[in-house]
Amino acid sequence: MKSLIVVDCQYDFIDGSLACENAENAVKSITRYINENNPTVYYSMDWHSKDNKSFEANGGIWPEHCVQGERGARIHEDFSKLVEKDERRPGDENVFYKGMDDEIEEYSAYEAMNKHQVILGESLENEVIVAGIASEFCVRETVLALLKAGHRVGILKEGLGYVDSEEHLKNLEDLKSRGVQIIQEA
Repeated sequence: MKSLIVVDCQYDFIDGSLACENAENAVKSITRYINENNPTVYYSMDWHSKDNKSFEANGGIWPEHCVQGERGARIHEDFSKLVEKDERRPGDENVFYKGMDDEIEEYSAYEAMNKHQVILGESLENEVIVAGIASEFCVRETVLALLKAGHRVGILKEGLGYVDSEEHLKNLEDLKSRGVQIIQEA
């Protein structure tokens, strides 16, 4: 069975402070893919305190986003409402948190941990599909970490939100040149 990592499909990246292009469509595509293909699903979440150094207010480059406990940090409700099987919906076992260390910028979900301190990268099958937000940042860094660890990686093209459409397309071409399979249909 294949693993699917759903990267940071949280409200701040969909309709909030860092809203990305194609984010709502990406969520719909990912939920459809989950229901039609039955992968083992893992979700990553940016999970910051108000003191996170990546925030502009604290000297970083990003607006405040994905603050623990706030609406913007929640995973889009469609994953709980539309995903047909309970074990493929977000839960304590398959939700992994990253960005909790205020001093470190953490884009990749590979080292993210769930509530039981299990690391995502240690939980995956050899073949991993990645989807989510944002293509040029957290999705890209997750894919690169998976490749470095020796995984076979695919990326769900219709299941991606992105900051800039040109940079998104360049990112896809670069990942393809590194051996990542671009999956066209969700």
